[in-house]
Amino acid sequence: MERVSVRFNSGVGDIMTLVSSSMINDRIAFALTLIFFLYLIAVVQQAQCTSILKRKNMQGLMMNFPLTISSFFRRAEALFQHKSIVSRLPDKSIHRYKYKDFITRTKKLGAALVKLGVIEGDRVATLSWNHYQHLEIYFAVPCSGSVLHALNLRLSPDDLEYIINHAEDKVIFVDQVLLPLLEKFRSKIRVKHIVVIPNGQGPVPDGFLNYEELIDAADENEFKLFEGDENTAASLCYTSGTTGRPKGVLYSHRSIVLHSLAICFSIGEAFQEKDVVLPVVPMFHVNAWGTPFINTMLGITQVLPGPHLDPVSLLELLESERVTITAGVPTIWTGILQTLDTQPGKYNLNAMRFLLVGGSNAPKALIQGFEQRHNLKVIQAWGMTETSPLGSVSYIGSEHVSLPFDEQFAYRSKQGKPTALVEIRGRNENGYIPWDGKTMGELEVRGPWIAKAYYKSENEKDKFTEDGWFCTGDIVTIETNGCIEIKDRSKDVIKSGGEWISSVALEGAIMGHPAVLEAAVFAIPHPKWDERPMAAVVLKPGAVTTASELNAFLAPHFAKFWLPDAYEFVKEIPKTSVGKFKKSVLRALYKQVNA
Repeated sequence: MERVSVRFNSGVGDIMTLVSSSMINDRIAFALTLIFFLYLIAVVQQAQCTSILKRKNMQGLMMNFPLTISSFFRRAEALFQHKSIVSRLPDKSIHRYKYKDFITRTKKLGAALVKLGVIEGDRVATLSWNHYQHLEIYFAVPCSGSVLHALNLRLSPDDLEYIINHAEDKVIFVDQVLLPLLEKFRSKIRVKHIVVIPNGQGPVPDGFLNYEELIDAADENEFKLFEGDENTAASLCYTSGTTGRPKGVLYSHRSIVLHSLAICFSIGEAFQEKDVVLPVVPMFHVNAWGTPFINTMLGITQVLPGPHLDPVSLLELLESERVTITAGVPTIWTGILQTLDTQPGKYNLNAMRFLLVGGSNAPKALIQGFEQRHNLKVIQAWGMTETSPLGSVSYIGSEHVSLPFDEQFAYRSKQGKPTALVEIRGRNENGYIPWDGKTMGELEVRGPWIAKAYYKSENEKDKFTEDGWFCTGDIVTIETNGCIEIKDRSKDVIKSGGEWISSVALEGAIMGHPAVLEAAVFAIPHPKWDERPMAAVVLKPGAVTTASELNAFLAPHFAKFWLPDAYEFVKEIPKTSVGKFKKSVLRALYKQVNA
């Protein structure tokens, strides 16, 4: 029998020729026929795979509607012109006007910005308290395509100078009452225009533009509402710079819209058109947690407290305007709770639906005190400048309703579950932590309103993982149901003899003592254990306690090695620009205690 050679890269005709040849026997013919059909199957499969790879995903038939702040503004104009905006001005007088006035003046301001040479993408800064003119700027700037940059007036003049120059702000709007602050760094900043918002302090000084004169001279019909890409930058906020220079976080129209919608349904007590909302949190602190955008989108009555953030001023405004929702950091609510406790029944707050608390951990004693003594509900949320800020909310779910009240309060003092569209994980030196409520690690998050980089910064890449998650710096445990509990900041956790001690847990417990108003726990060096906890404590007026009494109060709840080595009773605890305890200062002051 003659030798037959078959090339597997031969064409179909070549194979068929071989099959039909009389020179091969039936067995070889069968084998070649089988090869031929296998070849055909392979060709068909390859063609199908190529077709699948080339085929585009089937697209939905929904409108590609841009998610922009302009849509909130249009909605307010169409539906809510009759609603009210109330402001307390620096002289404590009350200013009232309607959304109709707000819309007209905002359009005029937008037109005025164009005449000042502001173009899309330019940064426009504010140095202002919470009031109606600031709200106008909040919408005129992004709705004309430029970028709103609210300056944290509690930062040092050096930091403000750095931030303004780093952001390359083109225009600054400044409250007249804040001109003395501006003058401390005015000569060092590079801006084209400074516009003064009159606050009843006499005429605007020479060399500045007058906000009200800009409004009066402008034509609202010249205002063109931004209708561009939803990923366009809309707002720029800087961190408080507790670990170095402040860092810029650049929010897009899309991220702000999605964040606003998420807050509406994630708090556990939905924001509604019939609400009256007073944001104590300043508009220069992470966009007042998004409340200006939420309130305007929903047509909520807005109450803006101006610079008067002392407990009595706030309580008067909460009562007189029948506020239903308010929001602020724990230090604000600590002062208000103390005032309510010392003057029970003086303020009628029965319109209040809830107080939103964030910025730092709200101790269980604070939440319990408001609810049990004054029938005021506290909802705790967690977030950061980098998370817009909402990341999680603590609320009682179906698995908690049957728990005793004391356990419910303990749960509500945690940071809660991540809101919809925010994903979480924790990581330590051993890898990803289990969701067991015990293992501690650094919290990492991702979502559509979470930063993926800092503005004009190449030195913070360690804050973002290779697969795109943001490293928060918060040391947490995560329970099986996804509830987050912050144990400490990575820079504040106390590492004693190889064990981690949570300063946050100790602070919350110490502030549960009836004599204590505030407490900050921090690490001090120790020759044997490396670090040990120490507490700075502010007592309530007239209250008395001792270090040994406080440790006895803590002992049933903590391991012995967790108890502070020392206490310092102080009149005031140093705080950051956003009301958090400035533990770096405390560590420096008391570093020799165990020397």
